[in-house]
Amino acid sequence: MKPPTIDQIIGNTPLVRLQHLDAGLPWPVWVKCEHLNPGGSVKDRLALAIIDEAEAQGKLRPGDTLVEATAGNTGMGLALVGQARGYRVVCVMPEKMSPDKRDALAMIGAEVVVTSNAPLDSPDNFRNVAARLAQEKGWFLADQFANPANPRIHYRTTGPEIWSQSRGDLAVFVAGAGTGGSLSGAGRYLKEQKPGLRVVLADPVGSALASLATTGLALGDGAYLVEGIGGSQAPQNLDLGLIDAVETVSDDESFEVTRQLIRREGLWVGGSSGTAVAAALRWAARPEAGGPVVALVTDSWDRYRSRAWLRESLLQGVQIV
Repeated sequence: MKPPTIDQIIGNTPLVRLQHLDAGLPWPVWVKCEHLNPGGSVKDRLALAIIDEAEAQGKLRPGDTLVEATAGNTGMGLALVGQARGYRVVCVMPEKMSPDKRDALAMIGAEVVVTSNAPLDSPDNFRNVAARLAQEKGWFLADQFANPANPRIHYRTTGPEIWSQSRGDLAVFVAGAGTGGSLSGAGRYLKEQKPGLRVVLADPVGSALASLATTGLALGDGAYLVEGIGGSQAPQNLDLGLIDAVETVSDDESFEVTRQLIRREGLWVGGSSGTAVAAALRWAARPEAGGPVVALVTDSWDRYRSRAWLRESLLQGVQIV
């Protein structure tokens, strides 16, 4: 039997119990380690699904170019699968995203187009720029925010993996939402297996998704530093009707929990994982949660190493003699 190729080892990530951060709480917190995918994030799954489906439908052929609007992780997943299968990949990113992501994309051979941090109704918004490039140049647009392959792959893989790994013994599923695919796909599957299970949205303070999920109104939209989750509008792939509760988490709390996950739990994750785990710890502290809490940790720390919130932690304990 031949060893698998890199695109064949996406998924089947471990479910790990926290050893320290949930100590003394009524319920344990388990984390789904999506940062251990070969491209370093949960977005590897949707990248593979989008390319697989596009190939099956005749929309992608060897030598084609695919383009995507990305905070970085989906671009890395698309570049990983694209390189394995012979596609040129162009990634359109807003300038607020970390330079570490740009460097990683360039290293794997993707081409990076950086846009201003323009709102979604502006032609300069990164999603609108990607769509325009696809139309003008005849490139394939991955369209992670609306492509149904995104939530479908999480329904088919992420949700069943969590259910099997937990043996069905979970009461709360916590995830952030960027495109909404992982929360919607995995959340829908888990609710079908256990109707009483709660799906909780972990949202940055400043994002409007929390208010959209609870009131239907886009309130509180503002700036925040956590990357890859939140937004001013609900993406098409986010099923707000699945969400049972919302936890809003500040940048400071997200980054502190992330540092604790790295230092105390050995989980080398990024800032949005801190958002999800912070929300999960709140639920694990509530007796009425009714059982273990699973948090989706989404990407790896290395794409944020130049950010001040992580640099401060990296410099601690370093002695130059």
